[in-house]
Amino acid sequence: MDKKIFRLAVPNIITNITVPLLGMIDIAIAGHLGSAVYIGAIALGANIFNMIYWNFGFIRMSSSGFAAQAYGARDFTEALNVLIRSLIVGVGIGLLIVLLQYPIGKFALSLIKSGSESKAAVEIYFRICVWSAPAVLGTYAFKGFFIGMQNARTPMTIAILNNVLNIILSMLFVFGCGMKVEGIALGTMLSQVITLVVCVLMWLKFYGRLRKYIVRSSILETAAIRSYFRVNGDVFVRTFLLTLVTTFFTFVSSGMGDMILAANALLMQFFMLFSYFMDGFAYAGEALTGRYIGADNKVLLAGMLRRLFFWGFIVSAVSVMIYLFFPDPILKMLTNDKAVIETTKSFLFWTVLIPVTGFAAFLWDGVFIGATASKEMRNAMVFSAIVFFACYYIAVPILGNNGLWLAFILYLSVRGILQTVWAKKALKMVQS
Repeated sequence: MDKKIFRLAVPNIITNITVPLLGMIDIAIAGHLGSAVYIGAIALGANIFNMIYWNFGFIRMSSSGFAAQAYGARDFTEALNVLIRSLIVGVGIGLLIVLLQYPIGKFALSLIKSGSESKAAVEIYFRICVWSAPAVLGTYAFKGFFIGMQNARTPMTIAILNNVLNIILSMLFVFGCGMKVEGIALGTMLSQVITLVVCVLMWLKFYGRLRKYIVRSSILETAAIRSYFRVNGDVFVRTFLLTLVTTFFTFVSSGMGDMILAANALLMQFFMLFSYFMDGFAYAGEALTGRYIGADNKVLLAGMLRRLFFWGFIVSAVSVMIYLFFPDPILKMLTNDKAVIETTKSFLFWTVLIPVTGFAAFLWDGVFIGATASKEMRNAMVFSAIVFFACYYIAVPILGNNGLWLAFILYLSVRGILQTVWAKKALKMVQS
């Protein structure tokens, strides 16, 4: 069982680690354009798309859960139906984003408080990158399908290829063709489109033989469509609230002064570092939970859950040790500003609590997605978000930034606790 977990977890961890690397390279390219405006424009432009695409993460998640269950049941017709439905929804939403790019862009730009030159650069970046929205969301569908089919290596290969293409094309347009922000944007957009083409080719290579299982009349079967959109609706609410909490956290930090904003930005990197590893195990939980539920194998499901949480506990314990005894090397990699480091150190205690309180929420999210037990996952997020905002309004006026971190830690804890309490009922229900 450990071998199965790591075979799925490790490629996803590698995939997760490539994400911040791409952002760093884009910022580095922008940093050689001769003006700080370009650095800010790339960061802001990327954040706009992160906010948009993050809310449609349900396309990948539901595709993964449903495909894994179909794989476990050896129902290849339904597995292909899941992919086709997800592609229709993903590409459809992407086309809608392209059609509505003007109002979306205007709204996003209205939230930016920087100067006119920076806004103009962000708008250029947005107007070019938005054309790849159908490709990005289509890739989500393929990634979920591959994970559901117990194939984590293909999404890893695709993610690495996308990042390498992005870097090469951006550098070609910027340094080879003399472009500026538009060169980085064009490199990003083209790499995303090419990545979707690669996804199709990968599917043909590994799963093209399954085309004989496509039954057109079953693709839009009423009960399956209803279940698909029920899960997607629940996951959308969950993801929206998750985005709301993290965005609110950053917004509130900015109101506490530049030093606290910088310190919290560094501290959140400890959370992100932990999430890169824990998400890999959560993805393994998605694939294996769906597989064993689809196969109606309660023994293997229970055994997998025990080993999944064992390794989650080990990763959390190692993270606690690193954050407790070796925070300085991490901080010095992130900044050389001594004042910011000293301010950050006064709040480091909270980073030690992140692995302890957060690992259950990460793992149960994966398990619940694999089980398509979206209602429980949604409700846990609703309650934890309420706890976060209630604690914020009570604690921050008294404790300042410590109150903000207390709210965030309670938010992680409540998610994990509620999902743990509801897990037995949720998993029994989906197996019945």
